[in-house]
Amino acid sequence: MTYEHLDEEARQILRDNDRGIYTVPTSGLYPYQWNWDSAFAAWGFSTFDNNRAWVELETLFASQWEDGMVPHIIFHRQVPEYFPGPDVWGVDHTPPTSGISQPPIAATMARAVYESDKAAGRARLEGLFEGLLNWHRWFMQARITDGLCCVTHPWESGRDNAPDWDSSMANVDTSMVGEYKRRDTSHVNNDMRPTKQQYDQYLALLYFSRDCGWDIDTINEKSPLRVADPGMHFMLLRAHRDLLWVAGELGKPDGAEIQGWIDSMVESAEKFWNEDGGYYDSINMRAGEFTHTLSCASFYCWYAGIDETRMVPHLERILGSVKYPVPSVDPARPDFDHIRYWRGPLWCMANSQIGAGLAEMGYAELAEKVRLGTRAVIADQGFAEYHSPVDGTPAGGQHFTWTAAVWLTFASPQAKGGF
Repeated sequence: MTYEHLDEEARQILRDNDRGIYTVPTSGLYPYQWNWDSAFAAWGFSTFDNNRAWVELETLFASQWEDGMVPHIIFHRQVPEYFPGPDVWGVDHTPPTSGISQPPIAATMARAVYESDKAAGRARLEGLFEGLLNWHRWFMQARITDGLCCVTHPWESGRDNAPDWDSSMANVDTSMVGEYKRRDTSHVNNDMRPTKQQYDQYLALLYFSRDCGWDIDTINEKSPLRVADPGMHFMLLRAHRDLLWVAGELGKPDGAEIQGWIDSMVESAEKFWNEDGGYYDSINMRAGEFTHTLSCASFYCWYAGIDETRMVPHLERILGSVKYPVPSVDPARPDFDHIRYWRGPLWCMANSQIGAGLAEMGYAELAEKVRLGTRAVIADQGFAEYHSPVDGTPAGGQHFTWTAAVWLTFASPQAKGGF
């Protein structure tokens, strides 16, 4: 089978979702610039338009807050029907932004873009370095508790309705949320999205943080949700490693500081190990207990540079139980839902991180299973936001930026297959 037509389709998706200096995840459903979506877009652009890849990252960091935080949404234009829009977030910034961040993968993608054309990219990488460094400093100051990377809102993790948050979200008071109209369910089937109750909880957490002026100390101390997330921890650890490489490549004097972050996060990662389940697990920091969630984030250990053989049997079992890899939660869970957002579906961008990590750690056979499975689901079912691991049903938004980017960089026979 040949795949050249899919290579061109993927490039066209990136062009179609390009808004000049930033890329939307897909038209309609997501009309703004999202943080980690943009990082994946830059990776995809780097396969055929290196300059456009740098512009994507530069636009993202142009909206960095003074304290170093890079927000998860940048509202470049007015889309009145979108909810929750900039008026709801209440952030005094130009352009308006949300008040939380997202998985810090930009350093990893900046390195990948640079390595695709070092001669053209050195000055661009130099221009991004301080922004990347300050964002990583912000994470270490604002989101690390007991050595673990934590989230204070499910949207910050990127895995909005994952089971990891359920025990914490049960304590969120939604009585003051009021009426609102969601945009997502006007574009996508309700069965594929977070529930109304979950959305009420998301908004209650947003309002809490907004009403305290997005003050980090108040949020860390009083927000009902603070969960240590292995996905965020492992992505930040990986990004630290890539930032250290960048610092060395550019001759920056910050290597010792970055290495210190790496050492501390490698050491603390063992705290995520749930001995009873035998896997990396999220921790409800308010209750001081594991959430008992084996998820795709548990398999990010290899992406972070941690060679964890204890996770291999879990991955082999799960890959043997579905048609397409890697489901977002263990299919053996009684509440597994193969089509509802992060309660079961596979996400090709997560596959690229898991697959690349496996390859880098020497698990060539498993890495190839993930890569070929990602290729198959896109070839069979198209460039959807996410897919059912059971039968490949395309779900969420269609004509999706990061799925196209992952095809060009990871899944296509012409792709490098990693970072």
